[in-house]
Amino acid sequence: MSKTKIVSVVMLVVWVSLAVFLVYSIKSSIDETKRIERAEARIIEQLKMIREAEIAYMSVNGQYTSDWDKLLAFIDSGQFYLTEKSETIIPQPYGKDSIYVEIDTLGTKPVMDSLFRKDKWPRFDLATLPYVPGTQPPVKFDIWADKILKAGLYVNAIEVKNPRPVDPSRDEESEYNTRKPLRFGSRTSVTTAGNWE
Repeated sequence: MSKTKIVSVVMLVVWVSLAVFLVYSIKSSIDETKRIERAEARIIEQLKMIREAEIAYMSVNGQYTSDWDKLLAFIDSGQFYLTEKSETIIPQPYGKDSIYVEIDTLGTKPVMDSLFRKDKWPRFDLATLPYVPGTQPPVKFDIWADKILKAGLYVNAIEVKNPRPVDPSRDEESEYNTRKPLRFGSRTSVTTAGNWE
């Protein structure tokens, strides 16, 4: 074999190897992006369930909770009161009206049946609700609930976030809320919006 043929064969092997390496690198990058998207979609679903439970807890108890045991007990055995409101307007002789409001309790409905029907949340599992999906060993979502001062009034606030982001580019110090670890709520604002929305 001549030197030219040997060099040609070596160059062909190098080019084929480089092409295979590039294709594998690109495919690995695409696969990793898809894996992160699937994992974050599952975490967002879990955060939405937690948000729904916290909003219900707030409507019944007048505040959010940062205690997982209280929240899980509320979901498991809590009740919503079914009420009916009626108003009676009583005309007064001096031109103003007086309103009499009566609220009747018609019954109760379990929180679990109201919020977490299988047709709405097919993956709901009370035992795993506090845990970030896909983490080993299991990691709980960070949950914070308290009152904050806004416009001279103390108001209820909540924040629930993923303490171990799947996406390595998510950083707590990011100036963009959408690049921080997945969360809903805020320690400084009155909101239950998620940073994925």
